[in-house]
Amino acid sequence: MPKSSPVINLVVIKASDIDRAAGFYQLLGIPMERHQHGSGPWHYCAELNGLVFEIYPGQSDGDTSVSTRLGFQVDDLDNTLQRLQEHGVKVLRHKATSPWGFRAVVEDFAGHRVELIEKEKHSAELAEEFQRVPAASR
Repeated sequence: MPKSSPVINLVVIKASDIDRAAGFYQLLGIPMERHQHGSGPWHYCAELNGLVFEIYPGQSDGDTSVSTRLGFQVDDLDNTLQRLQEHGVKVLRHKATSPWGFRAVVEDFAGHRVELIEKEKHSAELAEEFQRVPAASR
């Protein structure tokens, strides 16, 4: 039995238009860089806290990973959603409270569903709301 749990360190998605797909993640603040390993295909890559996130071109029109769902924690969900919508991003589920914080689901430019979570503000707002409830009602 391993002494520690495995840690995910690589996520690869495919898109028919990698430049457009990378543009979406750049709107989230992810620094996508163009890469090519040897004679392999050009792709985009970013390193996020030890996780390598890559976008590779699909080999044919149907060769994408749109059934893969991704999730990112953001600092300010309202501002993130506004910025994404200003660039034509489709919102599938608007901001709502969830057990993980404020949550929304959008669709990236390649068709992947992307869950966005805002944790800290959610916790602070819940604590503030809790303080407004009279102690006798708690």
